[in-house]
Amino acid sequence: MNLTISGHHLEVTPALRSYVTTKLDRITRHFDQVVDIKVLLTVEKQKEKERRQRAECKIHVKGNDMFAESAHEDLYAALDELVDKLDRQVGKHKDRMQDHHCDAPKRVV
Repeated sequence: MNLTISGHHLEVTPALRSYVTTKLDRITRHFDQVVDIKVLLTVEKQKEKERRQRAECKIHVKGNDMFAESAHEDLYAALDELVDKLDRQVGKHKDRMQDHHCDAPKRVV
């Protein structure tokens, strides 16, 4: 799994990097076929104060690409929201992948 964390108008500190990796471990724990994760953290100066900190993420899994973004006044809260959204998307993708297997019809004697 390739993990890329970058910041726009923001320096990605080691504490922030470790927080992102521990949160994204939840996704890889639920679905192990994650190929690539790209996280972009931004601070926008023109936005209103409540939605200034943004986190967005692109995930490439086997068979699909997923995208989620979240904005909040606190970057850590934005990351929590982002991981919740991605976890739901990965769970749905996993269910779709597993639902293609159906049972054979039963024989009536």
